[in-house]
Amino acid sequence: MTAIDDKWTQVQWIGAPSDAGAGSHEGPNPDGRGTSRDFANGSIYWTQGTGAHEVHGDIRLHYAELGGSGGFLGYPLTDESGCPDGAGRFNHFEGGSIYWTPQTGARETHGAIRDLWAGMGWERSFLGYPTTDEMGPGDNRSNRFQHGHVTWTPSGGAVAHHSTLID
Repeated sequence: MTAIDDKWTQVQWIGAPSDAGAGSHEGPNPDGRGTSRDFANGSIYWTQGTGAHEVHGDIRLHYAELGGSGGFLGYPLTDESGCPDGAGRFNHFEGGSIYWTPQTGARETHGAIRDLWAGMGWERSFLGYPTTDEMGPGDNRSNRFQHGHVTWTPSGGAVAHHSTLID
């Protein structure tokens, strides 16, 4: 039994392996660091350093759009979890996080912008949830949030800005 099989026994709601009919099992990922397996309602990823974690729903779809484990987010560090405010859900990854609410959809944040938002209390801060992925040219980055935005420049670092308008 593998770590992915062990995880599956904990999250059986994820459904049957999507490859069950083919007789195959989890496979190595192209990066050579880990393995993954798709299920009817999500995927489970594993590496020696991160352990096995599930990703599902809109967070899973957005994770795949951003390159999955081969993209800048890397492997999941958490299972999808509910936020303390009860409104949203999240997964943390090696290179950032994806947060989801019915109003905002699934949005990623990473780097110094994510670090500032985390230090402010995540979604419980005045910013609320992200409404965009991090964007902008290399030296002028930003994330928009429900009640403001965070900008980052090499000279100024990450700075939170309050907005009286809901984005």
